[in-house]
Amino acid sequence: MVVALGIFALGYGSGTCDVAMNVEAAAVERRLGRTIMPRFHAAWSLGTVAGAGIGAGGARVGLPLAAHLILAAGVMLAGTLVAVRSFLPADPDAPSEKSGGVLAAWREPRTLLIGLLVLIMAFTEGTANDWLAVAFVDGHEVTEAAGAATFGVFVAAMTAGRTAGTIAIDRWGRVRTLTVTIFIAGAGALIAVLASSWAVALAGVALWGVGASLGFPVGMSAAADEEHRAPARVSVVAVIGYTAFLAGPPLVGLLGDRVGTLKALLIVPLILLPALALVPATRRPPSA
Repeated sequence: MVVALGIFALGYGSGTCDVAMNVEAAAVERRLGRTIMPRFHAAWSLGTVAGAGIGAGGARVGLPLAAHLILAAGVMLAGTLVAVRSFLPADPDAPSEKSGGVLAAWREPRTLLIGLLVLIMAFTEGTANDWLAVAFVDGHEVTEAAGAATFGVFVAAMTAGRTAGTIAIDRWGRVRTLTVTIFIAGAGALIAVLASSWAVALAGVALWGVGASLGFPVGMSAAADEEHRAPARVSVVAVIGYTAFLAGPPLVGLLGDRVGTLKALLIVPLILLPALALVPATRRPPSA
């Protein structure tokens, strides 16, 4: 029971922080006058790699789990307290939130369409995070070490796509860039599943990672286009998008039980098709 309460508190706190961080990142982006949100999400990708590495190191030296969690919590608390001191101050001249707050945001068609796009892109990313290594071990019959390396290629490609993707967005706009990257993600997933050799499949994984890298951060930027409505809209988009992390793993697992884990990954290019129709919702509104 205590563990369940702790996990609930962790989820609630991290979810709340996630909304606040995306709202703050969008505010920084607006003041800079250029796209930078994907680079904040690239830092998140680096954090996952760092966390996995630290966890592996702690396990290797025999660090007790309780000590590891206490140390991690201390580092996160200290880092958060330092980081929030650099947040932008509130603008006293900013227009106040419209009546209705979050409930009103749930009735906005554009916000819901962005949320659905983020859900699909989160599913595209999360499926690889949860199943890619297992699928390559089971389907392509590589070693467990090679399966782990495959996941590393995906994360590295995601990070690179988020770092360099800001240039593409500023040059060609959100809609064109997202359309191209969604096609890249779909093609990469197809290659990763259908390739007859691990090397070619690995190239597909890299394309998958690059293609999936921009949907989530661009969706958050789009939700926060109008600063006075950003908190409510980002929270709605986050709730919709994070549903993919809850429902995605069991869905792919059920499919994997029937057709094999590797073939189950074909759901990714299939689900990306409707995402193309949702991309225009990310276009910046005239009032922003």
